Amino acid sequence: MTTYLLKIGELNLKKENRRSFEQVLKRNLEGMLRAAAVRVACTHGRFYVRCERQKEALIEQSLSQLFGITGWAKARTAAKTPAAVCAACVKEAQEAFAQGKRSFKISARRTDKSFPLNSYGICVEAGNAIKTALPDLLVDVHKPDLLISVEIREQAFIYGNERAGLRGLPVGTAGRGLLLLSGGIDSPVAGYCMASRGMRLEAVYFHAYPYTSEEARQKVIKLASILGRYTRGIELWTVGFTAVQNRIKECSPEPWTTVLLRMAMMDCASRLARQSAAHCLITGESLSQVASQTIENITCTGSLSSLPVFRPLIGMDKESIIRQAERIGTYETSILPYEDCCVLFSPAHPILRAKLTEAHELYSQCALDSLLEKALEESAKTLCVDLSA
Repeated sequence: MTTYLLKIGELNLKKENRRSFEQVLKRNLEGMLRAAAVRVACTHGRFYVRCERQKEALIEQSLSQLFGITGWAKARTAAKTPAAVCAACVKEAQEAFAQGKRSFKISARRTDKSFPLNSYGICVEAGNAIKTALPDLLVDVHKPDLLISVEIREQAFIYGNERAGLRGLPVGTAGRGLLLLSGGIDSPVAGYCMASRGMRLEAVYFHAYPYTSEEARQKVIKLASILGRYTRGIELWTVGFTAVQNRIKECSPEPWTTVLLRMAMMDCASRLARQSAAHCLITGESLSQVASQTIENITCTGSLSSLPVFRPLIGMDKESIIRQAERIGTYETSILPYEDCCVLFSPAHPILRAKLTEAHELYSQCALDSLLEKALEESAKTLCVDLSA
C-alpha cells in the first residue's frame, strides 16, 4: 500500500469550526477518488490517503486539483523507533540519489513527545545514517536538492520534497455562486478564484444562435469542464439570448448596445441565481480593461442584480490573468477563434462613461422582461466535469 500525507493550512485558523471544514475536505477528496477505492483518514491536522500502488497516478492527479491543502507527499511509514526512522530516511535518500539528487537536509517534527529523540536529535541521527550510507550525498541546509521530512505522530512518516497544494478552502464551505461564463480568458479564471475560496459554482452562458456558432457553445462547455476538475463538476446553464440582443439592437442607440446587453445579462443571471439558490453572481470584469468595464459602465451593469456581484479579477492586469489561465489549463481553450455574443455585437464607438439614470431609462424602453422570462424557461442545463487531465 502507498500512503500519501496531506497538509492543511488555512483550515488550522478555523478553531471551533475547523472540524466542519475538514469534513467537507474529506468528502471532496473521497468524491474525487471514488473510482480508486481508497481509504481517507484525518488525524491531528493531517489527512492520509492509502491506495494500491497502481492507483498512484490517479491519486496524484486528484491531489494536484484539490482546494484546501497546502502540500502533499508520498510518505514512507515506519515504527516509532530511532533505528526504524533512520532506516526509512536512508531509503528515501538512496532513491533520490539514484534520481540525481546530490545534496540533502533533514527536517523533523515530533508530535508524540514520548519518542526518545527530540526534533534536533532526529535530524542529527538521520543525517549521520544517510552520510554513512551515501558519503557522496552532501549536506546543504540552505538550498538542498532533497528535503527529507520526518513526522513522529501515531506512526513515523518520512517523505522527500513535498509538492505544493492549491491552498485555499474546500469547495462547498462558502456558499454557491453563479458564474457568468463567456468563451474568453477572464471569466474562467474568475470562477477558479472563487472556487479557491470555498465557493461551489454554477455557470450561465448566453448563446445567440445563429450569430454565435455551435463551436462557441462547445468551447464554453469545455471551459466549464476544465473548471469542473477543481470543483467536482459544474452545472452550466445555456440561455438563448438572440431575441434579447435583437431587441436591444433595434431600440437603443448604437454606442449603448454593449452596456445594455450586459445589463440584460446581469438581470437574467440574477433571476436565474434566485431560482437555483445561488448567493451571488461572479464575473470576470477587470477595471478599465475594455470599454464596458469602466467604473461608470460597471456601475450600470451591476445595478440590475439583486444579489452581490463578485469580481475577483477587478484589480488584475491582462498579463496576470493570462498567466493564471495558463496555470489552471483554460487558456488554450479560451483563445480558440469562436467569438461570443458580446464581441460580435460590439459597437464601433461604445459609450465609456454611462450615466446610471440614462442607462435605466434606455433599458426600460427595451421592455425585455417577457423576453428574459422566455429565455429562462427555454434554458438548458448541462453537468460539465472532466477528470481526465
